Amino acid sequence: MYLKTIYNLEWRNGSARTGDIAKILRITPGSVTNTLEVLEGKGLVVREPYKGVNLTAEGRKLALSVFRRHRLAERLLVDLLGMGWADSHEEACRLEHSISDEVANSIQKRLGDPKTCPHGNPIPDEKGLMAPMKSDALSTLENGEKAAVTMIPDETTEILRYLSTLGMTPGAKITVEEKAPFKGPMLVKVGESSYPISLDVASGIYVTREK
Repeated sequence: MYLKTIYNLEWRNGSARTGDIAKILRITPGSVTNTLEVLEGKGLVVREPYKGVNLTAEGRKLALSVFRRHRLAERLLVDLLGMGWADSHEEACRLEHSISDEVANSIQKRLGDPKTCPHGNPIPDEKGLMAPMKSDALSTLENGEKAAVTMIPDETTEILRYLSTLGMTPGAKITVEEKAPFKGPMLVKVGESSYPISLDVASGIYVTREK
């Protein structure tokens, strides 16, 4: 979980800060600091005072391996076993540690070589390569802009269930109707309905702008 979280924070912010890791994993900053010391000792992360944490090449390789097993497990649960879109993440977190590379490859072939998980996030290939994530955070859109939801990188069950009730899943067409100033909420139209979305939640929803 640490390596995956650091990877996502690196992608979004350039580095991962202790407070952000603690917030996402819902643990104390002290616990994060202790674990980062262990990961640094294993050569998986590099810490720079006042700048944050970054994965080493070995840490990134391991993170992508975990992402591959996790996202293929999600596809297996949703596509073959019929598990709910919002509930697959937590179960996949348990499965990712017990799936071997051979089983992951078999799942990929059985499912027809899927490119993304049910939440739109790209699945690394057997060599650990992953397609670049080119989407923009919903929070960066302005009034009147239209877009399509592409992925939800922060796969917490609560957020996924909430977005599911709004119909805000990959492929959904949305329009920003109003963006309040001073980091206020956004009013977003999904289909025929409009919903207020906090800027914090919007920052974890990635979209492709309509041209």
